[in-house]
Formats: sequence, C-alpha cells, structure tokens
Amino acid sequence: MEENLKQLTKAGASEIIRIAIFGPESTGKTTLAKQLAEYYKTVWVPEFARDYLQEKLDSGRGICDIDDMLPIAYGQTKLENESAAIANGYLFCDTNLMVTKVFSELYYNFCDSLLDKAARAHQYDLFFLTDIDVPWEDDGLRDSPEGRESIFSVFKQSLVDNKKPFITLTGDKETRLNKAIAILEELRKAKKMGIDSLDFVQIYEHGIPIAKVQEQLTIYKNGIVKTILDRPATIDDGILHLTTEMFVEKAAFFDANKASLKLKKLVPASGAATRMFNFLNEFLKDFHYNSESINAYINRKHDLELSLFIVGMDKFPFYKAIDQQLRADFSDFDFWSADQKNYYFITYLLHSDYFDFASKPKGVLPFHQYSDHVATPFEEHLNESVVYASVQQKSFLHFTITQEHQVLFEKLEQELKSNIEAQSKTTIEIGYSYQDKSTDSVIVDANNHLVKNQFNELLFRPGGHGALIENLNALDADIVFIKNIDNVIQNHLEAIALYKKGLAGILVTLQQRVFKYVAAIQQQQVSESEVAEIMTFIQNELSIELNKGFSKFTFENKLNDLLYVLDRPIRVCGMVKNEGEPGGGPFWVIDGKGRTTLQIVESSQVDLKNEKQQLILESATHFNPVDLVCGIKNYKNQKFDLSQFVDHNSGFIVERKLGNDIIKSYELPGLWNGAMAKWITVFVEVPMVTFNPVKNVNDLLKPTHQPHQTL
Repeated sequence: MEENLKQLTKAGASEIIRIAIFGPESTGKTTLAKQLAEYYKTVWVPEFARDYLQEKLDSGRGICDIDDMLPIAYGQTKLENESAAIANGYLFCDTNLMVTKVFSELYYNFCDSLLDKAARAHQYDLFFLTDIDVPWEDDGLRDSPEGRESIFSVFKQSLVDNKKPFITLTGDKETRLNKAIAILEELRKAKKMGIDSLDFVQIYEHGIPIAKVQEQLTIYKNGIVKTILDRPATIDDGILHLTTEMFVEKAAFFDANKASLKLKKLVPASGAATRMFNFLNEFLKDFHYNSESINAYINRKHDLELSLFIVGMDKFPFYKAIDQQLRADFSDFDFWSADQKNYYFITYLLHSDYFDFASKPKGVLPFHQYSDHVATPFEEHLNESVVYASVQQKSFLHFTITQEHQVLFEKLEQELKSNIEAQSKTTIEIGYSYQDKSTDSVIVDANNHLVKNQFNELLFRPGGHGALIENLNALDADIVFIKNIDNVIQNHLEAIALYKKGLAGILVTLQQRVFKYVAAIQQQQVSESEVAEIMTFIQNELSIELNKGFSKFTFENKLNDLLYVLDRPIRVCGMVKNEGEPGGGPFWVIDGKGRTTLQIVESSQVDLKNEKQQLILESATHFNPVDLVCGIKNYKNQKFDLSQFVDHNSGFIVERKLGNDIIKSYELPGLWNGAMAKWITVFVEVPMVTFNPVKNVNDLLKPTHQPHQTL
C-alpha cells in the first residue's frame, strides 16, 4: 500500500509553478492548458484517462468502471511527474487526482482510500476552475450535457471542502486565456513576496493588485513620512474672508452662470453609526442592573454623557417611537421606576431585536423632529440639494454607502422623494456607489506579517474615505458639492444655501479665469506681459507658490510651468473658526520640493513628538467642516483623471488591538487631505451655522438640531 501511495505522489522541481485546469468537462479546458503552455513556452500534461479508456474500448474490455479509477490516477501522476522534470517555470495540468476522486464519488458513490488521500494531499499552486458558460462539446468521454450546473457545483464544492486555492474562469476561450495569463503574472509576483496560494486567492478576489499589497507592506515596514507644517492658514494668509453681502453677490453670480453646468452633490454616507452610541453600549455592558442605580453607575464611571442623555431623553427625535414601543410591550410600564424605564429605553434603542440604531447608517436615523414628522439626514440632504445643487428644476444627488445598507436608503427614497419633488418642483435623481474593495488594505501584526482570523483567512480593512476619490472620479459633473451625511441642520435651509452657492460662485469665478489662461497658453496666444498677469493671479488669488527659479526660465518653460500649475481640478473649501472640534484644519505645508502649499491636515499626519509642529497644529484658527465645492473638468469640458492628483505619501498607519496583539492597517490619503493634495485649493471662511455634525448622539440636543432654534 505504501508503494502504491508513492506512485500517487507528485515529484519535480519545487520552483515549478503547477497549475491545474479543473472542471467537470473538457470543454475549453484542454485548449486552455495547451494555450498557456505555448504562451509560457513550457509543457502541459494531457488527460491520461482519455487514452486509457479509448484503449480499453478498442480492446473490447468495456467502458469505464470503478476498477479503472486507481490505474487512471497512477497513469496521470506518472505523466505529470515526467512532464515536471522538463517543465520551464510552469506546468499546466489538464486534469489531476482531485478530478478523478470527484468522478469516482459522483459516478460510483465510492472513492478508494488511496486515491482519496492522495487527491487531498496533491498540491498545486493554483486551480483554474473552468465555468460552464460556453457551449458543451462532445469529447467522447463525458456522457451528456445534462445536469451541467449540478455537476459543476459538485466540482467547485470539492475545491472548497479540501481548501484548494482556485479561481473561476469565465468567458470565451480568448477571454479565459487573457484572464489566466494576467492572474499568473500576479501569482508569480506573490510567490516572490512569499505569499502562499490561498492568501493570493483571497487578495485576488478582493481585487487588490499584488503591487498594491507590496506597497502597503513597504509602508508598514518603513512608516510614513509625517507632513511638515509651516504655519496655520489664517484670514488673509491662505483663508479668504467675505462679508455676508459678498456671499450674496457670489451666490447670485453662481445662479446666473449655472444654466450650462451639470451639478451634483456627493454625500459620503458609508458605515454604521456605531460611534454615535459608544457610551450607551458601554453602559449596557458594564451596568450592574440588579445591584446599582444608574446614578451610581454615572458616578462610578464619571459618565457625564450618559447623564446628559437621560436628562435630555424626551428631546431626542426618536423618543416618542421608543416610548410607544415600550408601552405597547409592557402593560405595567407606567409603574416602573425611572431607572428601569431608562435602562429599557437604551436597550430598545440599541438591541438588534428592536431599533438597532448603532448598526444602522447615520443617514437613515431620526435626526430632526418637525411638527408633522421626523426627518433623517437622508431627507435633509434631499431638501438641501434642490435648494442649491439644482439646474433647470433638476437635481442630482449621489451617496457613497455600504452595500448592505442600500436597501435602507432606497426605502427612504421611495417614501420621500416624490413629496420633495412636488414641493420643490424639482426632479431629483439619486445614485449610490460603494467604496471599492480593491482599495482595502491588508492587516499586519507588529512584525509586519499578514494577520489571519481563526478560519485562516486574511484580514482586510477599508482604505478610509480617501478611497472615495475613485467614486468622485466616476461622477459625470462639472461641479460637485461635497458634504458629510451627518452635517445637516433643522430648518434654515436658506442660510445653508447662501454659503454653498457663495462657495460655488467663487469656484466658477476662478474657474473662468483659469480656463481662459489655460486655453491661451495651449493656443500659444500669451505675451510676456500676460505671463506677469497670470503669475499675479496664481500667487495672489490661488495662493500657489511658483518655482523659485521661475523668473530665469525661458519664455517657453514659463508657459509650460504655468500650464502645469493651472491645468488641474479646483476645490473651494469652506472653513469654520476653530472651536475645539476634533479633526483636520487648513495649513501651509512644506512639500518635498521645499515649496509651501495649502492643505487640509489631520493631526495623525503630524509628528506630535516635535514640539514646534505641535505648537503650529495647536495654533490653527480654523477647522475643516468638509464643506467643499469641486470643479473636476478642464477647459475643454473633459473630466480630469483625479487619481493623477493624489499625494500617495500622505496616508495613515492605524494601530489597534486585536485581543492582546497590536495590528496595523493602512488608510489611503483622506479624500479632502492627500487625495486632493495636488488640486488648486482655495480656503474661504464660512460661519458656524454651516457646520452641525452629529458625532455623538447627544449632539442631537444642540440647538441646531432642535425645533425652533434661531441663528
């Protein structure tokens, strides 16, 4: 038996990459093995069973039966080992022991233990599972095209059950070949990096190029160079200050010039509202219901947030709904103690069997109580959009969301959109997109090794809101308004609209001049005196520092440099006065060439151990409320490729604990940070009324989220 098992053991050079073409039928499979072998100038292993069974038929010994399974397995392994000895880098196997094992089980409901053990142990660097999306071909070996789907499922499940690394190939023969070659190129890179086949398949199915994984691993190893702050941007030093009258003028200019523009509002709305309710979840975990009062818990934990929540409970927009549910579920509710009522209120608010708010996206939660209904941020953004982001009674709104939450947003859309359209006499078109999984990062441990879960699966983490630059890049619009999902206000839409349209007016004004200058340079219609005019515009109105040696450039090189500076997307960013909110702010930053540029910088980008940098960070006079208006097309009305204007060196390494271990993940340069670092950037001071985020559920108790507030 041991000798028989040896015959089913594969041999050959260890550096050979073995690829098994796997599937229930030869349709397209044999051709693929031969094509790949020809492409890589190596050998391929044909299906031994074909000649074996043909010889059996020719000799009159009948058709295939259970006793043929082991001889076929022996012959196939011998053929593979002989081919491996002369293979050039790759060996492509048209079939393998796992196929024989599956057929044995499928047709005879039995598999010899030798074959079973060998098939499980036989390893390949990758299995290509050929789909059945091509017409069936009679190869004289398989009996019929009937039941293709069920047989294919059995084959696929065998790979899953035996933990074999496989990728499914679909499409016509040419498509399969091209896809297989692309995958093999990625596999070769992964092998050089020491990434095993099962990990490679997970990375591939996540859509992450191996080169990106290599970049991430290098970043983990070397760290990220911190941003160097020169000084905070302030009024008249990087931040424009406009009076209300000037905002009115700019808003009017925008209204007068928007007819030919396609506008869109982009609302980042991904993820659940977990952080809003952190202190309440902590309360439910740590409160001793049977042995302490809530007041005792508050004192024990110094939890002022919980105290504020309970005091203001009846002012929350969701209070009535939860209170009614409790009364419906408990007939003696009125006789409960205050602690019991409050405990059950919080339980119903968060428990998955009831309101489950912490696992839902912020966009669908109750935020504002009106006289006749409760409004969600989703509804408030629709109301805003028709006021300032519409042209000719049409408004385009786009939400970036988590895919599993889309049904919640679409339900609200169905309930709300038609009423808002009727009231505003504006048609609203709503789109959704997700953060692309290919922008996720692999997670590593303290030694920069890939981290896996208990099922031996790699762990990935979303790349952060910087990944949304690709979502923005996909939008078809001249001007895009960007505002976070939780930054909404109750009533006072006219004030919000004024400042949003004012920012858009500034953008259009600057854009018109930029387009004029770029067109003139492209058409070689610029004189020496006009170069001086353009220089003044760039330095004074765009706050861009030109090359130190610019004055010594030839005339042609001056034009090239001016074109390089001007021919890029533009963003106008509202900035509010710093009142201690956590988050990024506007700064003058020293880039890699020693020039200062205007950037929105997060504290995590700064070396906080450097006292000078810490002092600059703390001296910021303004804060980034994520209130942007973006011009994403050039003077020819062509979309910029926004991926070309990202500072890839300004991402973040995030450390956190997993059990007792430190793990690290990489976040891409933030959408309004490094992802727009190479845009033309203009900062404009806007009033605090434009900034009303809800980071904590208690923020809903602030005047701007309560009925009848005044500005």
